[in-house]
Amino acid sequence: MFDMMEATRLEKLHVAFDPATGLRAIIAIHSTRLGPALGGCRYLPYANDESAVRDAVRLAQGMSYKAALAGLRQGGGKAVILRAPHVDNRGALFEAFGRFIESLRGEYITAVDSGTSSADMDCIAQHTEHVTSTTSGGDPSPHTALGVFAGIRASALARLGSDDLDGLRIAVQGLGHVGYSLCEHLAAAGAELLVSDLDSGRVQLAVEQLGAQPIASEALLTTPCDILAPCGLGGVLTPSVVAQMRCAAVAGAANNQLAHVDVADELEARGILYAPDYVINSGGLIFVSLQHQGETLPAITAHLAKIGSRLTEIYAHAQADHRSPARVADMLAERILCG
Repeated sequence: MFDMMEATRLEKLHVAFDPATGLRAIIAIHSTRLGPALGGCRYLPYANDESAVRDAVRLAQGMSYKAALAGLRQGGGKAVILRAPHVDNRGALFEAFGRFIESLRGEYITAVDSGTSSADMDCIAQHTEHVTSTTSGGDPSPHTALGVFAGIRASALARLGSDDLDGLRIAVQGLGHVGYSLCEHLAAAGAELLVSDLDSGRVQLAVEQLGAQPIASEALLTTPCDILAPCGLGGVLTPSVVAQMRCAAVAGAANNQLAHVDVADELEARGILYAPDYVINSGGLIFVSLQHQGETLPAITAHLAKIGSRLTEIYAHAQADHRSPARVADMLAERILCG
C-alpha cells in the first residue's frame, strides 16, 4: 500500500467501516497543495479491497492533474464505497458516509460519480457541507459535454486546420448523460454522427432525434472517421485497437481512456492526435468546484470556454517537443503540483 502511495505521491488514505449500515469506504487524497481535495464518490462492487484502494488512488491522482490544469483552487481526491449485494437502507449508508467526510474537517469534498446520484448527495449533505452535486446543485453532465465540445473544436483545428465541425464524421462511443449531450452539440454544429452504446434505446433515440448512424459497439473504435470521441468506459484504447484505428484525432469524455500511458506514444507514432482525457473532460469538475465556491453561472461558463485554448497550448508544446500531448499534460500538471 505504501509503495503505491509513494509511486503516485498520494498524501493520505482514509478508510471507514460502519457495522450499523454496512458502510465500507475509502477516501484517497492525492494532493491538497492547491486547495481541498475534490472528487466524486463511486458506489460499485469490487472483487476485493485491494482493487477498491487501487481504483481510488488512481482516480485521485487524475483529479489532482485535472484540477491543476483547469486552473482551480482544488486538490484531487476520490472516494470509493464498496457495494454489497444487498443493503438494508441506502439512505442510512450515505448518511454514515457523510459523517465520515465531516470527520475530515474539509480536507475532502465529494460529488456524484459512477453508481451514485444527487439523491445520495442529499443524504450526505445532512451531515456535512463538504458535498456538491446535490439535487439543488444541478447536474454537472451538460457542463462536461460543453467542455468536450470545445475540446473537439480545438482538436479539429490542430489536426484538420479548422474548428468548423460541419460535415466532419465524429464517432461517439457511449450515450450516457455526457455522451448524448455532446452529440446534441455536435449535431447542431453540422457533424455527421456515428454512435454506439450498450443501451439500444439510447442509440435509437440518437438516430431519431439527431440523425445519427448506429454502429456496433465492438466496431466503432476502428470505424473510419475524422474524430473519435470515447464517452463510455475507460481503458478502451489498447495497443491492438490503436493499430486498427482510422481517425485523425481522439477527443472524448471518458476517464482513463488509455489502457496504459505508453498507448499515447503509439497514437503519436501513428499521427493520431490525442486530447488528454483529464483536460478535455474537466468541465464537470469546473462546474462543481466553482459552484461550491459560490461563483455565478456566467463566470463558470467563461471558465469552461478555456478548455479549448488549454488544449491548444498543450498541442503546441507537444508539437515543439515531438511528444505525445498526454506526456506533456502530465509534465505540466506535475510542475504545478510539485514545483
